Amino acid sequence: MTTTSNPLLDFSDLPLFDRIRPEHIAPAVDQLVAEGEANLETVVAPEFPADWLEISRVLDVGGERFTRAWGAVAHLNAVADTPALRAAYNACMPRVTEFWTRVGSDQRLYAKYKAIDPATLNPEQAQAHKNAVRNFVLGGAELQGDAKKRYAEIQERQAELSQKFSEHALDATDAFAWYAEREELDGLPEDVIAAARAGAQAEGKPGYRLTLKMPCYLPVMQFAKSSALRERLYRAYVTRASELGDAAFDNTALITEILALREEEAKLLGYPSFGALSVVPKMAESPEQVVGFLRDLAARARPYGQRDVSELREFAAKELGLTDPQPWDWSYIGEKLKEARYAFSEQELKQYFPAPKVLAGLFKIVETLFEVSIRRDSAPVWHPTVEFYRIERQGQKVGQFYLDPSARVGKRGGAWMDDVRARWMRPDTHGLQTPVAQLVCNFAEGVDGAPPLLTHDDVITLFHEFGHGLHHMLTQVNERDVSGISGVEWDAVELPSQFMENFCWEWNVLRHMTAHVETGEPLPRPLYDKMIAAKNFQSGMQTLRQIEFALFDMLLHTQFDAAAAAPGAVMALLNQVRDEVAVLPSPPFSRTPNTFTHIFSGGYAAGYYSYKWAEVLSADAYAAFEESMGADGTPSVETGRRYRQAILEAGGSRTAMESFKAFRGREPQLDALLRHQGMAEPLAA
Repeated sequence: MTTTSNPLLDFSDLPLFDRIRPEHIAPAVDQLVAEGEANLETVVAPEFPADWLEISRVLDVGGERFTRAWGAVAHLNAVADTPALRAAYNACMPRVTEFWTRVGSDQRLYAKYKAIDPATLNPEQAQAHKNAVRNFVLGGAELQGDAKKRYAEIQERQAELSQKFSEHALDATDAFAWYAEREELDGLPEDVIAAARAGAQAEGKPGYRLTLKMPCYLPVMQFAKSSALRERLYRAYVTRASELGDAAFDNTALITEILALREEEAKLLGYPSFGALSVVPKMAESPEQVVGFLRDLAARARPYGQRDVSELREFAAKELGLTDPQPWDWSYIGEKLKEARYAFSEQELKQYFPAPKVLAGLFKIVETLFEVSIRRDSAPVWHPTVEFYRIERQGQKVGQFYLDPSARVGKRGGAWMDDVRARWMRPDTHGLQTPVAQLVCNFAEGVDGAPPLLTHDDVITLFHEFGHGLHHMLTQVNERDVSGISGVEWDAVELPSQFMENFCWEWNVLRHMTAHVETGEPLPRPLYDKMIAAKNFQSGMQTLRQIEFALFDMLLHTQFDAAAAAPGAVMALLNQVRDEVAVLPSPPFSRTPNTFTHIFSGGYAAGYYSYKWAEVLSADAYAAFEESMGADGTPSVETGRRYRQAILEAGGSRTAMESFKAFRGREPQLDALLRHQGMAEPLAA
């Protein structure tokens, strides 16, 4: 198969997503591995100079071709999974993993990088060089003999297991469907009912098709009056990919093996635990510091969480006749209490958030604050609902992005941003390559020609992922390995994403991004005021829930002996964490770890704390906008410019702390986060 006939080997412009087929994958990997091996041997030859640009011209240019091609395959595997694509992807993954492990641990290449004179590098190159030398050590370059061989085996097996974990979570989610009768759906929003009816009709079945995809599952838990229906979906959801469901999708054994391999990897590299290894390239100094941070935050949030639960129990007993609420009742009780207390419902609010209007409002705030323009653009896409845009400043293209908003079968749940390519002053052509991002969400689709309606949580998710995208696309760094999100410490990478969420609560932003789906009227101020009053509703419970996940993750990777663990030990640890942190009991049949894709297949292993860690940074950064807000509530363009230049444009070219201090003039403080979440003042005992 020639370069011209294989779309994965066409690097002339953007990926040819509409032309990539499973049969293209193996030939492309064959060619790119062969090219990569040849490039490696060229660079490590004794006569090849230990020069940053010379190495980059050979190794980075070839390596970027490989990562772009494989990135396109991995992306399609996540958003357009088919049996044939999955088989081709899984067949090639061991070779890809083996190649990159070999490059990252090659002692000859490591020696070549160490021989580069830092005095010959500009600041961006110096930061990238420093990261590269560190990554060689973490990648096993100093290991010898059997240890080096075992390290490579661990990497390959971990990649295989993580992929299988992700597949099981997706397949177990997709496999469930309940065809409900109309009377079971009492209380559900009309658009959810219509989508469920359309789902059943598409399969030629009677009734209403309910699934475990978030646009369906969450409204059922919040609004369905039938406790039996809520229980049915809840049990299916919390037992996904476990021994309590289809054995073909059970992730239990994978979890234990993944943990054992991570522990072995850490010991090979000289670290006491995977948690200790994980924090080396992060802002946090040690797992102990992380655990201390989480426990301190939990202590501050716990009184608020306990108050939240007391209010729910009292309301359930008095108003709903539920004297012994079950796990599948809490979301329903919470929604009813919110409606009673604040006189509005999420469903009422949702009518004002048609997806096209929300997107236009998002673009408006980004264009205003960051002095750019966003325009429709064209590119090959993987699904008809995918949109493509370009970002310009002063008429010059600075970046482009794909937006894939809708949930569908074969698409991994959740929301994420991925890079297609990075900003780079290319050493081969000496031309500037502009960055391209992929923004992926899982919102409900529109029904019967109506635009999709977003919940306010959906709106926050969209702003969150766009924040990641801005970090990637607005960078002004020319060195690929530290431009955009590259080289940014993992526990700081959520700063720009969580920062953008704050605008979803500003009147001057919201009024430009709302229009009632039937009347076109913007969000009424009284309804906005009710929404703001309810902003911190159950914030104590929600904070403790995130801390529960983060603490479980870090303890699992620091204090858990996977090799000697008895059956059920992972759940036992989670229950121990819940006893310490949680304020709501979890049922004994819940198997949360079995679909915890963030830490078992999503790169957040011993790093889930990053969300709370970065939330401190993002809340404090946003406080600068609050301090400079205009009298009419208009965000300051000058503050936006400073934020863009200090945080977004700097990318990974310096430490996150240096960028934060460049913006705020000091180190971050916890006060803004506690204030934003309504937990600034301790509750009376």
